[in-house]
Amino acid sequence: MDETFIGGFKHTPRAPSPLPPALPPKDYPYAPARLPPAPPTSGQLAHMSPVERSQALRVPRMEPHLQFMCGPLLRYDTVDAHGIWHGAALIVTADSGSVYDPHPSIAYTWDPARPVPPHTPPHARVRTASAAPTSTTTTSSSHGQTSTSSSGPPTASSHERSRPSFAFELGPHPADPHSVVIPGSPAGGFGSAGGFGAAANGSAMAMPEPASPGTGSSPSACRQEVKGQELWVYAGAGGTFTFWRFALAVPLASHEMVVRYAVNGGQPLEFWVPGRGENMRWAAHSCNGFSSGVNPDDFRGPGFASGYDPVWIDLLTKHHAAPFHVLVGGGDQIYCDSLMREPELQEWAAQTKPEVKRAMPLTEELEAAIDRFFFSHYCQSFRRGAFARANCSIPMLNMCDDHGASIDGFGSYPDDLQRSPVFRHIGARGYFFFLLFQCFIQVEVDGVQDAPGQHAFRSLIIGEPGPYVRFPSHSFLSRLGPRVYILMLDCRAERKKEQVCSPGEYARVFGALNALPAGVAHLVVQLGIPIAYPRLVFLESALESKFNPLVALGRAGALGLSGFVNKFNAEAELLDDLNDHWTARGHKKERNWLIEQLQNFAKAKRIRVTFLSGDVHCAAIGLLKTLRVKGTPELPPAEDFRYMANVVTSAIVNTPPPNGVLTLVSSLATKTHKTLHHINTDETMVPIFTKEPTGQARKHKHIMGRRNWCQVDFDAPAGALVFDIRVEREKGGGETMGYAIRIPPPAW
Repeated sequence: MDETFIGGFKHTPRAPSPLPPALPPKDYPYAPARLPPAPPTSGQLAHMSPVERSQALRVPRMEPHLQFMCGPLLRYDTVDAHGIWHGAALIVTADSGSVYDPHPSIAYTWDPARPVPPHTPPHARVRTASAAPTSTTTTSSSHGQTSTSSSGPPTASSHERSRPSFAFELGPHPADPHSVVIPGSPAGGFGSAGGFGAAANGSAMAMPEPASPGTGSSPSACRQEVKGQELWVYAGAGGTFTFWRFALAVPLASHEMVVRYAVNGGQPLEFWVPGRGENMRWAAHSCNGFSSGVNPDDFRGPGFASGYDPVWIDLLTKHHAAPFHVLVGGGDQIYCDSLMREPELQEWAAQTKPEVKRAMPLTEELEAAIDRFFFSHYCQSFRRGAFARANCSIPMLNMCDDHGASIDGFGSYPDDLQRSPVFRHIGARGYFFFLLFQCFIQVEVDGVQDAPGQHAFRSLIIGEPGPYVRFPSHSFLSRLGPRVYILMLDCRAERKKEQVCSPGEYARVFGALNALPAGVAHLVVQLGIPIAYPRLVFLESALESKFNPLVALGRAGALGLSGFVNKFNAEAELLDDLNDHWTARGHKKERNWLIEQLQNFAKAKRIRVTFLSGDVHCAAIGLLKTLRVKGTPELPPAEDFRYMANVVTSAIVNTPPPNGVLTLVSSLATKTHKTLHHINTDETMVPIFTKEPTGQARKHKHIMGRRNWCQVDFDAPAGALVFDIRVEREKGGGETMGYAIRIPPPAW
């Protein structure tokens, strides 16, 4: 077996910081840093002996040895009332190439007395770099008054302009078989302990050498070792593979800390935790894959190995400047549509008569093929490229949407199709693997009780059993600091064509929300699909009509229109996407009820509610607010409990919609909707995108059709949450421009 796959990879000694370290805060104990020698250049390596080269590039070997298929992956859970950070790590190992005596273990270390390195808070970068091009931002004064201002034209900060112009070589990763490191490369340490890259001119710069997980850097350093819990075993034709979960717990200090860890003494990795009284910096993304028919190389700019990597490299660059504490996946962290290309599913997928397809039996061969696909596809996707460097260095907090749970639109098809043997099994196994790979949950091991002490994860809210996936919904309510919580609402497990979440799920969720501790000012509600977004109801009506000639021609395969209908029940291809939306006829009543309930919650608890969504492959900001009565001034946002922004960030990888679709959606963004006027609520879209990331003026200011992600920070002096949508400047270029909106704290 190729040794580069199972043990470690060519390694650059820890890459230097692009900035000299600042003096530590005066109250922190300080010990002089130990500076290692500069890493050898490629030319120097070529003149070394084989022994010298192996010593210079060696990475730690695991003992006992493990053959990684995927991981390490990190997951964030919450911070408890005692100030202890809780999370977990997950690895997947091949049994034939691993030694399990003793069981795999993770050793991790942290040092409460270690000086905090210099960071520039994201919201400070937004202000000083004018990174929000002509973006409408709401700020609050100490008296609760609000004002609206616009920033100037887009200009890159010095940090954004300093990116080297040569190739991005990702650092070593325990499970990436394509890991290659060139000494002095700008991304040589993404995900590795110690930093990333070289100076802008390519020269090596010395930096303090971080301690390995096996040693302490000072008398105050803490070390913990945990044994892996066997979570599940996948048995396929290629052998057996074991999932190992490691529970992590870190007592928070008064300031943020780096936590360094290694599996079985192997390659050192790191992540960051906030100070006990600090609110977290975090990043949000969605749609981490390409749709069928999209060529990834079309999105691969110069210097990148893959079209998947450019925007992730930008996120990792920002993480290097000011580390993120959480990585929020808002849906479609993986695209599973290619399941339909598995050989065993061809007969079922090719069947054009819906009644025959619904009646086809689920065979053992189909069951094995479905599990094989999900296991292999997850391993390949989560250990690949820049995303793998992110998910091992920023603890994830994930929720599923249709592509990531199973197949496009699952839950929004007619009931008879959803309950058919093959279709239902695909959804059930997709949700099983979502829980396993993305939430580190195995229901047969963990159970379905979410009472304190009954489950491995404290933030979990168990809902009702899903009608099609055979599991109850799994929502999460996690602490992002003393002033901020996030609700990851499961809108897929219980979904039906006429329902998003059941009354039972809502009852449990609102029970948890009403129990939030005092002092919380912001609640972020993550919904995979936007709840405040331009409607396409007229298109829904046209596609559902039995008189639509395009549907009839598509079903007949005439005029090349077979692609106009989906392969599952021969309905219009876009109809499942429209049925997924909160504003679809089947969900509109539930949507309006949920908004009103959250308004009541916000008013009673004095907590600002903000929505965070993905799915639509566009960036946008929808807004709900108190309806202005004619002849009276508009209520200031800080004083308005109905003021709820819907930040939409999508997609970090996938292609934007066609220009015609963007124009259509943009034209609908200014349409007046009276749906919520009966509860004194107005709906609108924020015209935040007045300029392109490259500086040109834009005609359509409400919708941005470029790849993007969002960084979020808490502005402590103002008590505001700052959402900075990072939009790709040039297709595949790996650089972004920010469009920021400030969400004021409650002042009612």
